[in-house]
This record gives sequence, structure tokens and C-alpha cells, in this order.
Amino acid sequence: MATQELTSKSATSSDTEKGLVGGSHSAEGATTVTGRTGPSEPPATRGKTSIADVVVVKIAGMAAREIPGVHDMGGGLSRTIGAVRDRVPGGRPNVGRGVKVEVGERQTAIDLDIVVEYGVPITDVAHDVRENVIAAVERITGLEVVEVNVAINDVHLPDDDRDTTAETRVE
Repeated sequence: MATQELTSKSATSSDTEKGLVGGSHSAEGATTVTGRTGPSEPPATRGKTSIADVVVVKIAGMAAREIPGVHDMGGGLSRTIGAVRDRVPGGRPNVGRGVKVEVGERQTAIDLDIVVEYGVPITDVAHDVRENVIAAVERITGLEVVEVNVAINDVHLPDDDRDTTAETRVE
């Protein structure tokens, strides 16, 4: 992740008096965006909204997987464990595999580890992944995405799809 600090717009003293103070990051990994308070404020702006880090992870993972040319996500070990998990009856795929996030008060930074299909232009896939992830996270959470770092871990070759578990018959 980048070493830059994830910050929000600084609140003025008048914002504090009106209840417009930014947000906070809790120890549980959630960002709390503080709304306005008081009976004179519109109902939709009263109270707090918390966005857990795992929410951003799942949104980013789903958005990255939507891009043509992305075969899988995660490093070698996490993909192996994920393949085992996917074969277990009742197991669900982990959409957050290969995604790491840092969430601040109003901003987030995202790291993605992806496997691309052989033959696709890697720079185009990375560009499309960045655009889709930023659009999805900003639209759904309202957080500003300051960066999306894409690491290409592997290339999926067409030969990787052949069935290596076929039974051998002895006659």
C-alpha cells in the first residue's frame, strides 16, 4: 500500500457546532461516517453510518472479477486453498481473495493480486480493473479511492484447463 496518509477534509469549528464532523476508524476495522444531529436536520442525515473494511474488500473483489481477462485472484497458496474450499459441499467462493484494503475516514486504498488469461494485454486488463473497482467502490460506499495497485501474479495458460484427475484404466 502507499505510504501516503488517508485523510478526510478537515472540519471547521462551524462544522463541529452543526454536527458535520467527519468520521472515525474503529478498532474492529470499520469506518464511521458521522451525520448531522438535531431535530431540525432532515431525517436522512441524522445518525452515523459504519462501513466495515470487509465491505470494501468484497466490492473490490467482485468488481475486479467482472473484467474479461481476469482468470482468478490471489497468490499461489491462497488460490490453492480457495480451490479446495470451492470443492467442499456448501462452501462458498471467497470474493475477497487477493484483495487488501486500507480504509480511512473518507478515503481508501486497494491492493489487488490477479491472474490474467494468456494472450490478453496485461496493461489493458489492469486499466479496466482499476476503472471498474474505483467506480464500484466509490458508487456503493461513497469513499474516495485514492489508488488501486494491481499485481499480476500469474498467467493462466490454456493447457492449465485440461483434466489431470482423469482415471487411468488398467486392462
